[in-house]
Amino acid sequence: MSRSKSWTFPKWGEYTSERDPVSVRLCDYDGCDSPGDFPAPKSPDSKDKWYFCQPHVAEFNKKWNYFDGLSRDEALKRAQEEMRKSAGYRGSSSYMSGNAAATYGKEERRTDALEILDLDNDATTADIKASYRRMVKLYHPDTNMGDAESAIKFQQVKAAYEVLTGK
Repeated sequence: MSRSKSWTFPKWGEYTSERDPVSVRLCDYDGCDSPGDFPAPKSPDSKDKWYFCQPHVAEFNKKWNYFDGLSRDEALKRAQEEMRKSAGYRGSSSYMSGNAAATYGKEERRTDALEILDLDNDATTADIKASYRRMVKLYHPDTNMGDAESAIKFQQVKAAYEVLTGK
């Protein structure tokens, strides 16, 4: 005679019904016995995840820094690569419905563009044009065949010039 899978006391169902045991993933936070339903990345380059309960994932997210341990140049390069990968989402209706351009103001775009073109705040139109031409020659894909970093930088230079000149 075999025993049913749900034979323990108290019996909540019919004595003739059987139910498989349910496995529950526990929170990965040390000492927590709550269910771990919320995934969190172990590192930016890994597909492995931690699984936390809601309070512990909130705590983890407050402390999480995607660029932790990277130099300024490495962080900038990683951010550029992420922007390049996600460029396809920019045209989607859900992205555009939030009016993303309004959340990142005109002055911030100008400051970023000046930094990309290596210019000061008081740069003239002639300074902008000269810097643009110099950097386009330096980073153009035809002169840097197969160099992905130069291609990204070239796109940034073009975008920065468009921001500063309104073209």
